[in-house]
Amino acid sequence: MKSEIRILGLDDAPFSFSDSSTDVIGVIMRGNHYIEGVLHDVITIDGTDATSTCEHMIAKTRHAMQLKAILFDGATMGGFNIIDIDQIWEKTKIPVITVTRKKPDFEKIQLALQGHFSDWKNRLDLLEKGSLQKIRTAHNPLFIKYKGITLAEAKEIITLATIRGAVPEPLRVAHVIASGISRGESYGKA
Repeated sequence: MKSEIRILGLDDAPFSFSDSSTDVIGVIMRGNHYIEGVLHDVITIDGTDATSTCEHMIAKTRHAMQLKAILFDGATMGGFNIIDIDQIWEKTKIPVITVTRKKPDFEKIQLALQGHFSDWKNRLDLLEKGSLQKIRTAHNPLFIKYKGITLAEAKEIITLATIRGAVPEPLRVAHVIASGISRGESYGKA
């Protein structure tokens, strides 16, 4: 795999549950070297529009034809606005990887969904779809789901896109930008 493939990292901005929407930031990088573009859109907090919004962001960028991977910071945005990586793969034909630092606790997630959503079962089914894989990094392990590539290729993309720590640079930069826009200054870990 070439070291300067174009990778899109997508993350949502920090929000309060009293907010109705939050920003989604996409950062297109060449490997882990430099930024080629920044994308922006808005999703509904706890809504069902994250997948379609991200598809739209990808379709309208001038870099769409050159993207080799799409990375998400987890499988949800804006609370429980769940991303359907299978649908994004089907629409874009670009490999998709979700990346999390901690293994999701599906029992706690189910309780939270049951307490807040009439469509909780659909949301849980979407979250549980696919196989969660633990991968080792030079630092802490990551938990990933992927579509459109092999596990070995997903690991290679994550390694290629990571400068320091465990988080791939496109996701780290998307987080920094999103939190800076939302709070006036970036903070926290990606």
